[in-house]
Amino acid sequence: MLLIDCPWCGPRDDAEFHYGGEAHILRPRDGGALLDEEFAEYLFMQQNPKGPHLERWSHSHGCRRWFNMLRNTATNEILEIYPMGEKPKSEAGKAAYEANWRRGTAAEANALSGETS
Repeated sequence: MLLIDCPWCGPRDDAEFHYGGEAHILRPRDGGALLDEEFAEYLFMQQNPKGPHLERWSHSHGCRRWFNMLRNTATNEILEIYPMGEKPKSEAGKAAYEANWRRGTAAEANALSGETS
């Protein structure tokens, strides 16, 4: 059993939650500007690390809200939970975010184009 600490409801059994895939995947603004191979890479390629991994989760049998989690896939240890729209704050989370192969892809560059800071 995995005990997940929902940011809104507190600690709950993992059976109450739904895994939502890899976190921090930006959708391209103009998919038509990408080559077919680049769009296919965005759509189908995912990380499958042994170790720290950034994931999206939903408390589907509770508050129904989404959040991000840094989880060690080898040990199932939850290292950090943080809100959607934010980046991880822990050193391990920052390292996992920066090491993600998506940071240099055409889809990521397309998603960030035209963004205002």
